[in-house]
Amino acid sequence: MTNLTISLPEALAAYLKEQLASGQYGTANDYIQALIQQDKARKDHLESLILEGLNSGEPTPMTTSDWDVIRATV
Repeated sequence: MTNLTISLPEALAAYLKEQLASGQYGTANDYIQALIQQDKARKDHLESLILEGLNSGEPTPMTTSDWDVIRATV
């Protein structure tokens, strides 16, 4: 395992202490590892979505109806 030393501004250090006090994370190491794992999972998921879009076929122009459906969904 690799050791890493980081410096945090007071606001982030206070937030880290809040997260540790919540009991969800035992140590700062646990919290930082969870953040890195979540970031990696998010990027992996995003990459798969981009590849799915690229492999979905020829692009088609968006119509007003398409945008109306998207707006209604959101």
